[in-house]
Amino acid sequence: MTNDAVTQMPMHQSPLEYALEMLQRAVALFCLVQGIGYWVRLLGFFEGPEWRFDLMPFYWQATAAPLAVLFPFAAVGLWMLASWGPVVWFLCAAAEIVMYGIFPELFGTWLWLIALHGAVAAIYTGLRVLLHLARRRAEH
Repeated sequence: MTNDAVTQMPMHQSPLEYALEMLQRAVALFCLVQGIGYWVRLLGFFEGPEWRFDLMPFYWQATAAPLAVLFPFAAVGLWMLASWGPVVWFLCAAAEIVMYGIFPELFGTWLWLIALHGAVAAIYTGLRVLLHLARRRAEH
């Protein structure tokens, strides 16, 4: 890293930037847990027809396998504060909202999970808007 790059780095974070970072890291941990949960379901650690990939109905196979890959991927992106992390999380959250909100007869009802995804999306959006407005005010 050159000296020019070091002098251009911000010296401290604003409270909004810190809050956004902590939110992303907390959601990253949740995504990791969700990803592990889907892998447990796919690998068949528990008894039951929906707890092993080869015994699952097609609709569970079509959703659990991609989410088992995407949730840990989202966790890495969110933890690293990469720009693609929230995008991958949004895909996972949208998939689970469709699964548990629109098709509860197939996947069951997890209203708390739908509410959690909605709350995280609202808080993330609010923080991003406030951060954008603060940066615009600082420029002028």
